[in-house]
Amino acid sequence: MPGRASVIALGLLAAGGYTLFVHPPMQSIGRGEMGMRLNQLTGSSTEVRDGAVLVIPGLHEVRRFSLRDQVYRPTANASASGPAPFQSVEGLSVGVDISVRYALDASKIAAMARDLPEDINREIVEPVVQGVLYKTLARYTVREIFSSKRAEIQQLIEAELKPRLAKDGIKLEAVTMGKVDLPPDYKAGMEHLLSEELATEKMRYTLELKEKQVRQTELEAQADKVRRETSAQAAAEEQIIAAKAQAEAMKHVLPFKQKQIEQRSLEAEAEKISRIKTAEGTAQARRIEASGEADSRKNLADAEAYRQDRIGKITSEQLARDGALISKNPLLIQKTMADKLSDKITVIIAPPPSDGGFIGSALLGAGKQNTAQKVRTAVAADTTTESGQEEQSATEGVN
Repeated sequence: MPGRASVIALGLLAAGGYTLFVHPPMQSIGRGEMGMRLNQLTGSSTEVRDGAVLVIPGLHEVRRFSLRDQVYRPTANASASGPAPFQSVEGLSVGVDISVRYALDASKIAAMARDLPEDINREIVEPVVQGVLYKTLARYTVREIFSSKRAEIQQLIEAELKPRLAKDGIKLEAVTMGKVDLPPDYKAGMEHLLSEELATEKMRYTLELKEKQVRQTELEAQADKVRRETSAQAAAEEQIIAAKAQAEAMKHVLPFKQKQIEQRSLEAEAEKISRIKTAEGTAQARRIEASGEADSRKNLADAEAYRQDRIGKITSEQLARDGALISKNPLLIQKTMADKLSDKITVIIAPPPSDGGFIGSALLGAGKQNTAQKVRTAVAADTTTESGQEEQSATEGVN
């Protein structure tokens, strides 16, 4: 008995552990979701937002509902040759790419949590949307669906879907119509029709363009006419104004010309007087130059006379000094003669005179007095020449 009880206890523990593993007591609600915990015994429900929630297996059941926007997009109706195309009022198949964006109404989920199916998109949204789309599109032609009534059809679908989905706690956000797939035959006919319409429109615009070109040509011709008239009138007025201006200018030009003639006459007179004054100045300058040259020559003549007079006086004084010097020193004559002959005669050998006179008397073959007189004369001449040269140099320096 004790062993059997232990086995039963272990089995219960294992079953409980497996149950807790398969159905954990703590579950979490993600962000953007809303959870409803349903009590299986009382039938009550508790709303749970983001976070953890305690769930007792066998007692509680948790359902999660996404509060994010969801999109239902039927793919079977998107092509005219698909499995379930829409039908127009003409009975033609047409494919329409439609998107329905919706979201669950959080305020109604608590009351409708038990009644809502697991797959809301397939079991609620799809049947409602399909019924409304088929019914609405069947009222319009293919051309209206394709182009002219797209906005109207979209508004009708949205207006009819919104209350029907709201009954099930679903908020309709928007209905969008995309590409419209036309039947091949209808597409070819429409293309042909469009080409004809385009040709008609082109012709209409071409005629309007031609009409506007004609009108433009008329307006350009009229404008050219007006421009020419205006140009001719402006040219005539310009010539009149030019003639008046020329006549007015002549009134001022003639006095100006007369003043120019008077000015030129005065300028010629002034030039004549200027030339006369210049000639008089030149003549006076030449007279002054001649007078100065005459004065200069006179001064030179006076200076030359003064120089000659001065040289004579100096020569006389020099001769008197030389005579006195020779009288005092008779041998000076011999020295002077030796100096004069030094560059011509290297050595002179002569006996001294017996009377003690001039040593060169015997060489010259003359008497004592003649020799002394010639020596004095030569010395005086040399001295006079040297004094004259010195005086002349002094006079030239003064001039």
